[in-house]
Amino acid sequence: MVISQTPLRISFCGGGTDLMDFWSKEDGKILSSAIDKFVYVIVKKRFDDNIYLNYSRKEIVHSVEEIQHDLIRNSMIMTGVNSGVEITTLADIPSEGSGLGSSSSITVGLLNALYSFRNEQVTAERLASEACKIEIDILKKPIGKQDQYIAAYGGLKEIEFASDGEVYVDHVNIDSNRMRVFGSNILLFYTGLTRKSDIILSDQKKHMAINHEILLQMKKQVSQMRTVLESEEDLHIIGEFLNKAWDLKRKLSKKITNPEIERMYRNALKNGALGGKICGAGGGGFLMLYVPRENQNSVRKAMQEYREFPFMLNESGSKIMFNSGSGGY
Repeated sequence: MVISQTPLRISFCGGGTDLMDFWSKEDGKILSSAIDKFVYVIVKKRFDDNIYLNYSRKEIVHSVEEIQHDLIRNSMIMTGVNSGVEITTLADIPSEGSGLGSSSSITVGLLNALYSFRNEQVTAERLASEACKIEIDILKKPIGKQDQYIAAYGGLKEIEFASDGEVYVDHVNIDSNRMRVFGSNILLFYTGLTRKSDIILSDQKKHMAINHEILLQMKKQVSQMRTVLESEEDLHIIGEFLNKAWDLKRKLSKKITNPEIERMYRNALKNGALGGKICGAGGGGFLMLYVPRENQNSVRKAMQEYREFPFMLNESGSKIMFNSGSGGY
């Protein structure tokens, strides 16, 4: 039996420049971090040759081609595991549509667990690139490449998407105490709304040419925010960057925000948040806020009708937590 653990993520700036419609013409860049909330994949050998799947529903099939779950089916095909297994996926969040990159974390976690089941170790780069191939090239999802890479690598990273298709992952050099303070100033609140990111991203892609200048500004923020993090400047400047990032992001598509999200955000700013943005594609999921410690009680009281999602920034990417060494390959 094999168990993989793969982190979810929060993205601070540059989102949208990881879409092929942007980086194929001009290099994209994002700043993102893994968090200590995870997706788990369990792969267990079965006595028979059937395939048993347990996720939000249950499947029992005789062949890979019969599998309804797109990510599991294609991950099995990619890794060459084709029969006699039981696969279970578990997550620290209740559903997709959270904006925390759960779909890509599942794909990366599946690949990691299935390769380990075959007694094969693979690099973070391979996990990320093959997850991108499954989600973007095979399944034709209108998504970018940032989620797969941060899930595979973990940590606080600046990730560049070159126009030739290469991806460069660079660790942000920030000492552990400053990282702890930075992470403790970020709060997540669940909007209570879930959405299909594909719809929002498809709409965003339609306006890619019109939004080009906005995306350039969002890309520029990556280097600016990284400079603050790696220096001794006041971390609260990050709140201002996030406020600007949200102002830019909401211009990319009318589907990114709605009256409920705007009401939440205004209320948070009124009570001491310095900035923030909706996580992921937008339209729902989690609202990320930058709040100095001295203002957090006030913000929590103002946001008490929404569920807070406690978390910490996390250094680890996808990893194998357990391997009994009894795989069938």
